[in-house]
Amino acid sequence: MSVRMVRNYVNGCWRDAENSGYLDVENPSTGEVIGRVPLSTADETNRAIAAAHEAFRDWSRTPVSRRVQPLFELVALLRANEERIARTITEEMGKSLADARAEVKRIHENCEVACGMPVLQQGDKLIGASFGIDGEVLRLPIGVFTMIAPFNFPGMVPFWFLPYALATGNTYVVKASKQVPLTLQILTELIDRAGFPPGVYNLVNGDKAVADAFMVHPDVKGVSLVGSTRTCQIVAETCARSNKRFQAMGGAKNHLVVMPDAKMGDMIRNMITSCFGCAGQRCMASSAIVAVGDQTYRQVCQAYVEASRQVLVANPLDPKVADEEMVLGPVISAKAKQFILDMIDTGVREGATLALDGRGVVVPGCEQGHFIGPTVFTDVRPGMEIHKTEIFGPVVVIMKADTFDEALDIINGHTYGNGASIYTQNGYWARRFKLEAACGMIGINVGIPAPVASLPFGGMKDSQFADIKAQGTAVIRFFTEEKIVTERYWPE
Repeated sequence: MSVRMVRNYVNGCWRDAENSGYLDVENPSTGEVIGRVPLSTADETNRAIAAAHEAFRDWSRTPVSRRVQPLFELVALLRANEERIARTITEEMGKSLADARAEVKRIHENCEVACGMPVLQQGDKLIGASFGIDGEVLRLPIGVFTMIAPFNFPGMVPFWFLPYALATGNTYVVKASKQVPLTLQILTELIDRAGFPPGVYNLVNGDKAVADAFMVHPDVKGVSLVGSTRTCQIVAETCARSNKRFQAMGGAKNHLVVMPDAKMGDMIRNMITSCFGCAGQRCMASSAIVAVGDQTYRQVCQAYVEASRQVLVANPLDPKVADEEMVLGPVISAKAKQFILDMIDTGVREGATLALDGRGVVVPGCEQGHFIGPTVFTDVRPGMEIHKTEIFGPVVVIMKADTFDEALDIINGHTYGNGASIYTQNGYWARRFKLEAACGMIGINVGIPAPVASLPFGGMKDSQFADIKAQGTAVIRFFTEEKIVTERYWPE
C-alpha cells in the first residue's frame, strides 16, 4: 500500500505545508505506516487564518438561504462516499466498521441540522417594549473560528461545530489530529466539491504549534476542542486571557448504575457495546459499573465477565469480521497501550480483583498491532486510581453500592461529569437519576446516552470547560453574537 502524503487546504486550494518535519501515520491494527502528516508552522497557520478572515466579509453578508446550499450538496456527497470514509476511519483509528459507519451517519446528520439555519438563526422581536418602542435581538456571525480535532472521532467531532459555523456566516480553520489526519483529507475533498467560496473553510495539519497559533491570533474569535481535561484547562485559560470564546470538552468516567429490577440479558448486551466499542476510546464509553445490592452485584459480575470473554478481538478490516456488530479493535498507539497496561498494573497493586485480564492478546497476522483484550476489575472502591482515572481503553471497573443513594454519591463525587446511565424499570429511580446525577448526558436503559444531532452534546464538572455545548441548536449561540436593538420612530 502506498504511503499517502497529507496536505493542507487553504483559501480553496490544496497545498504542501510549510512545516518543521513530518510524522508517520500508522494503522494501529498492523503497525503499518499508511501516511505522512506535516507539522505545519505557526506562519502557515496564520496564512490560513488570514484567508478565513478575508473570506468572512463576503460570506457573512451572503443570505443564509444561500449559505446552506453548499451544505445540502455536501450531505449528498457524504452519503455517496459513506463506505470510503468509514473504511478510512477504521484504517487509521482502529474502530470497527460498524462504529465507523455510525460515525459517518452522525457527520451528515449534523450537516442536515445545520441546513435548517434559515429558521434556527432567526432573532427575536418584542413589539411594544415601551411606548412607541420596539426591541429586537439579532444573531449575527462574528468572524474566524477554529477547531482542534481529536483522534477518536476524526470525522464526527469536527462536524459538531463546522457546519454550524459556516451556516451562521462564520469562516473556519480546522486542525486535524496528527494521529488520524486521513479522514479529514477525504472530508475536505468533499467540502471542496460542495461549492463553498475560497477561504470559508480551511484545513491545517500539525501539532501544538498550530493549536497555539489558533489561541493567540487576534483574528480568531473562538476555539473548539475535544481532548484531555488538562489540555482543556490550558485552552480555556489561554482563550479567556484574550477574550476569545471557547468550547473545551474534556475527560470522562461514565458510570452505569444497575438496579435490582434491571432486565439482565438486555442490559449486559447493551453494556458490552457501551464499554468496548471503539476499544473504550470514546468520551461516551462507559468504564464504571455500579451494581446496587449484594445479589445484583454478584449477578452483574458473573454475567458481565462471561459476556466480556466472548468479545471478538480482531483487525476490524479483516474480511472475516468486517461486518460483525461488535469487534474490539486496537487502541490508537503503542504509547496509549502502555498507559493502559500501566493502569491495569495499578489496579492489581491497589487490591482490586482482576476478574478478566486482557493483557497479552495477540491477533494473528497483526503482531505489531496495539491490541488489548476486554479487561474487567471487580471489588473496586471509590478513590482507587483505576476508578478516578480516565483510562481510555477496554478496561471496566465494577463496584457495589448498598443503595441507590450510595450509587448516586459515587457518581456525584467523581471529578468528571460527562455521561451516566441507569438500568431500571422503575420510574421513581429513573426520575431521581436524571434529575440528581451530576452529569451532562443521562441515559435510562441506554448504555451510550449520546444525543442525536439536533440536541446539544456536552458534560459537566471537569468534563467541560464552556457554558455552551456542541452540535444542535445550542451551538448556534457560540457562533453568533446577539445584538440587541431598541428602536423608535417619530411621525414625520
